[in-house]
Amino acid sequence: MDIHLSVGPLVSLIAGILILVMPRLLNYIIALYLIVIGLIGLFGK
Repeated sequence: MDIHLSVGPLVSLIAGILILVMPRLLNYIIALYLIVIGLIGLFGK
């Protein structure tokens, strides 16, 4: 029902797994995470 509520934790989980697998991508993953969460906050409501 509420897609924006379930996307945040899913993105966090994927980002965490990617950081564990490829620690060199940490800066890019954090940046993408913040952008996605920001877009969900702006357009998800």
